[in-house]
Amino acid sequence: MAKTVTPLNNTQVKQAKPREKEYTLSDGDGLQLRVRTNGSRIWVFKYTHPISKKRTNLSFGKYPDVSIAQAREKRKNARELLAQQIDPKVYKDEVQQQKKEALENTFGVLAVKWLELKKQQVKPETAEKAYQSLTKHILPSLQNVPIHSIKPKLIIVILEPVKSQGSLETVKRLCRIINEIMRIAIASGIIEVNYLSDITKLFPAPKKTNMATLEPSRLPELMQELHSANITRLTRCLIE
Repeated sequence: MAKTVTPLNNTQVKQAKPREKEYTLSDGDGLQLRVRTNGSRIWVFKYTHPISKKRTNLSFGKYPDVSIAQAREKRKNARELLAQQIDPKVYKDEVQQQKKEALENTFGVLAVKWLELKKQQVKPETAEKAYQSLTKHILPSLQNVPIHSIKPKLIIVILEPVKSQGSLETVKRLCRIINEIMRIAIASGIIEVNYLSDITKLFPAPKKTNMATLEPSRLPELMQELHSANITRLTRCLIE
């Protein structure tokens, strides 16, 4: 018959003092408070690995940073993972790795990488000019956003003011740059899908304006103006 463990209370945890040797206070169902000789108190969850069946443990953090209630909630979550044959320690490491990658792979970080690559493809000043456009319109909102969190609705909200100003060519150019950055993220293995590939279709296409032309009937007028214009002979000859 399993031994019944009386759950700890706040007073017991708070008053747990260090001894000559490290000891533990059990809260039941695998949760223990480990009291070290230096006085630190660590919440530890002891469990059986779902695959190997070996006994192992997982730290839930220090008391009082982690309260009894929080430690018990962590135990509950760990038990739910074990019921699904998932090792809570492996799960915790994976979550931490995902958070680390999210911080390292923001849109701002990928934008800088894009700039470095772009300078190798076009003139550096051309790449810098494009990056300045990003800095003005996009980076204030997306600088610290994880690249995998960027979806069309977010981009629409950011570009709507630019569209409202009538700067449709700027919108088109920004959409192209954003997609180039997203493709770098795919090539780097950071994301698998680019949800912004068709984002340009959500905005009106810039209206094409043809170059100004002169009707043939006005050519004599042009020639007369050239004759009296204050320009060099070379320029006049080139125009003629």
